[in-house]
Amino acid sequence: IVKSRFHTWVMIMGNFEQYDTALIVEDDKAHFLHPWQEFDKFNKTGALPIAQAEGPYIYDTDGNRLLDAVGGMWCTNIGLGRVEMAEAIADQARQMAYANPMVDMTNVPGSQLAKKLAQLAPGDLNHVFFSCGGSTAIDSALRLIHFYQNVRGMTAKKHIISRQEAYHGSTYAAMSISGKQADHIPEFDYMTETVHHLSCPYFYRAPEGLSEAAFTDMLIAEFQEKITELGGADKVAAFFAEPIMGSGGVIVPPENYLKRMWEVCQENDILFVADEVVTAFGRLGHWFASEAVFNVQPDIITTAKGLTSGYQPLGATIFSERIWQVISAPGNGRYFAHGFTYTGHPVACRAALKNIEIIEREGILEHVREVGPYFLQQLKTLEQLPIVGEVRGNHFMVCIENVASKGTRLLFPDDVNIGQRITDECASRGVLIRPIGHLNVLSPSLVLTVDEIDRIVATLRDGISAVMVALQAQSLWTE
Repeated sequence: IVKSRFHTWVMIMGNFEQYDTALIVEDDKAHFLHPWQEFDKFNKTGALPIAQAEGPYIYDTDGNRLLDAVGGMWCTNIGLGRVEMAEAIADQARQMAYANPMVDMTNVPGSQLAKKLAQLAPGDLNHVFFSCGGSTAIDSALRLIHFYQNVRGMTAKKHIISRQEAYHGSTYAAMSISGKQADHIPEFDYMTETVHHLSCPYFYRAPEGLSEAAFTDMLIAEFQEKITELGGADKVAAFFAEPIMGSGGVIVPPENYLKRMWEVCQENDILFVADEVVTAFGRLGHWFASEAVFNVQPDIITTAKGLTSGYQPLGATIFSERIWQVISAPGNGRYFAHGFTYTGHPVACRAALKNIEIIEREGILEHVREVGPYFLQQLKTLEQLPIVGEVRGNHFMVCIENVASKGTRLLFPDDVNIGQRITDECASRGVLIRPIGHLNVLSPSLVLTVDEIDRIVATLRDGISAVMVALQAQSLWTE
């Protein structure tokens, strides 16, 4: 048992000899198709097998300890190995591991969680549909939008607008709504007739000489022009937006951009969908970021990840009273023909309730608001390094953009693999950082201490410096 200010972790240590790492890697290579698996590389190296975890630390099968500055996949908000989380999940599994969610049956944890989310969500977002993760929360939002518009008699109101470099998930609909070009590979198909993408609000890559205010004006005008191009407001159903774009590069929007995009939606009867799969449950220091950080009241919020801090798979689509009143109007014999076997799964919902309880009881939101600015401030010091073009983010959601030239913001060639090089150097020093092309992304557990933050920053500084030396030695970069 390991105790600290925030937590009591369960940790069974000293038994790594039970693992045959080589066999695990070979079996994994033979049978497990991983998300975003790069076949050529994977066939040579395999995957890193993780066996144990405590708080913000993970251990591979050889017992090597890594400070996980990735937070699993933006999700281990309260840290791993929590005794009371394990007990709550086990208790619910013993009491009732599953309950049919269909039509006129419910379960106690699911009902309790729906009420709790309605209390935490901003404005009149009083209704919740549960799914299994962020992608299915987006799919459910899309189905709900179609249902809502058709019930209103607005059957031509079908077009969906998103942004380039947005990431909304990997199911067919969610990936179609996403705008990451690197993910839209030619071997997959996508919805194209009713899904459209606006420019990314990426001020670091804005045209030279354009002020932030002028850049925002340009983006708003583009949105308005796209509505007109698609046939007017009667043809556009919804706008999907991450408050801060995550996998697309932690793109923090220009000041007032989101509020002005929301105002365009209001003027044109377009639903505003805030994808808070990453930004909710404390990553920016609040339960939800849309209203608290960006002063936007969405019609729908999608969330997952930090909802259970990764202890169970669960997604939620939270929607407004206005939508509910339309779709549930009596006397039509109407029903919502959408759902999943695991909608409102009692074990997952119990985990979410315990997760929320821990965040409330331990003041984790307050902790993020206290140390988050320090985290970003210290990471910003890396901009002193010649290949770090920009460090951007908000609280515990940060990105380092690496460039071959600060002056021109020129990127390294893809085959230099700059983000992976930095990740490898940091991993060899005991800190896990996520590479995304030329970027390195950090989204650690929200319980990090100042000492752990300092270690991450120092490791990044050393790792990036080592990469610069190697690049110079290989004649791939000159300062």
